[in-house]
Amino acid sequence: MKAILYIGHGTRSTKGSEEVKDFIQRVIEKINIPIQEISFLELTQPLIREGFERCVNRGATQITVIPLFLLAAGHIKQDIPQTIASLQARYPDVEVQIKDPFGVQKAILDAMAELVSAAAGDLDSQDQLLIVGRGSSDPSIHVDFANIVSGMRERLGIEHVSVCYLAAAEPRFNERLEEIVQIARGKIIVLPYLLFSGLLLAEVNQRVLEWRKRGKPIFHTGPLSNHKSIEEIVIARATSS
Repeated sequence: MKAILYIGHGTRSTKGSEEVKDFIQRVIEKINIPIQEISFLELTQPLIREGFERCVNRGATQITVIPLFLLAAGHIKQDIPQTIASLQARYPDVEVQIKDPFGVQKAILDAMAELVSAAAGDLDSQDQLLIVGRGSSDPSIHVDFANIVSGMRERLGIEHVSVCYLAAAEPRFNERLEEIVQIARGKIIVLPYLLFSGLLLAEVNQRVLEWRKRGKPIFHTGPLSNHKSIEEIVIARATSS
């Protein structure tokens, strides 16, 4: 019997964890597969092991693992495969397929552009877009973000598009945002490259609010899951062979 195991990152934020669970529940209701379970890599229950075992206990013989991760870094390349491999060793009769992360794809770039337009309205050549990534020591992340920057320039028709990170990579969010605020002659749009709310997004929200209170024309798109296409991407990955 087929099953789907969704894996979110996990967060210490109660609001963030409930947001992810609500999102996955909406996906589950749109997929005609009897066994579907929610799990998290860390910080939020249930963890991967418990979600996997729930699938098995419900009769799963084939489990499709859907990581709710945007890009391929350490969690995708190491942590999740290692955890799933240990579970496969315990349940050798269960066939497991791990789907890729979302990657840099047209649908997400289109969604990002629409979120920017919804938040800030029409843009002109003086405006600045700051894309905020979670951050990773994996060098492939910088290649991915270079492609994201190119895609956003093309879609929005503005030149001033840059990237910063919340951890593990440079430039850091607070420093880069302050630099932009000092030189910007138009709107500043902050676009977190994060799927859901959580403590990291709360940090972004706080800094944007502080600059807005100082009279700066700064806008914030919120997480990517605000756009309906993210849900559609997850459904497509879960139902494709």
